[in-house]
Amino acid sequence: MEETQTPPQVSVIVVSYNCAGPLRKCLAALEASAERDKMEVLVVDNGSVDGTPDAVAEFPQTVLLKLPRNFGFTKALNIGMRTAKGEFYFYLSPQVDVLPETVSALAARLSAEPDASAVCPLLLTPEGEPSPELFRLPNPGTVSAIARAGSFLPGAAPDLAQEKLAVELPSLAALMVRSYFLKGLRYIDERYAQSWADAELALQMRRAAKKIVLFPGIRVVRRAEDPLAPSMPPAVRALLASDWALGASVYAGKHFGYAVRFKVRAAAIFCGLGAALLALLRFRDAHYHLSRFVNVVTGARVDGTQGIM
Repeated sequence: MEETQTPPQVSVIVVSYNCAGPLRKCLAALEASAERDKMEVLVVDNGSVDGTPDAVAEFPQTVLLKLPRNFGFTKALNIGMRTAKGEFYFYLSPQVDVLPETVSALAARLSAEPDASAVCPLLLTPEGEPSPELFRLPNPGTVSAIARAGSFLPGAAPDLAQEKLAVELPSLAALMVRSYFLKGLRYIDERYAQSWADAELALQMRRAAKKIVLFPGIRVVRRAEDPLAPSMPPAVRALLASDWALGASVYAGKHFGYAVRFKVRAAAIFCGLGAALLALLRFRDAHYHLSRFVNVVTGARVDGTQGIM
């Protein structure tokens, strides 16, 4: 008789794009985890061209899902979840290093919290300073400003002396979620391409009357990363910026109605036009601003059709 293999308790899902070095550190930290035998580690490589498969090959227990192009973060995340077998999904950025007890401690807390659909650890800087990435859920009155700003509004400073606290919107840098919740949603809406998946997930949990709980005593190290770094080519920065604005319009229309969606999209177009004209007059970063304006008008986002990522 064939031996039945016990499914893993936790499926760690790492979406990676051109960050072989940080990914190698992330996977090495996962391999040193307590109760490693209760985990599976899946790396979804979003069309990298930097030797990511070679980095993953150094960890034989890690499964690589290699995509031919960059289809955006949300689609890659969904591909990872549809492959995963665990009771819990642990989203982890390649820029994050877990401590040996992180994964098992989060799984134990999530098992013990029936009102929670997700739990997260406290993010630390490489110097060991607390750096929680916690935000406020966008609402009809703030979503336009958030679309223009390119980032969510920060939440209130948490009381890290508490054992646990409910949070509105944590980043997906390190978040553990019950798999059945995602399966019930049929995973994350792929109209969100590179951005806004975290806001969508958090709002769906709120609507289901489920909590997201932060445990300050469980910690990970978050290395610095700026996805809109000035060193990126203007066309790439413009695509990421338009993806953010378009994600905001999808979120607004889905949850607040067509009128709010129209307002968000129109504001992004007119503000983009103004910024492009000003950049032309000043001869400053005109390529970026013009590309961003055209992308918003045409609906260009990170979805696998672009030729620059």
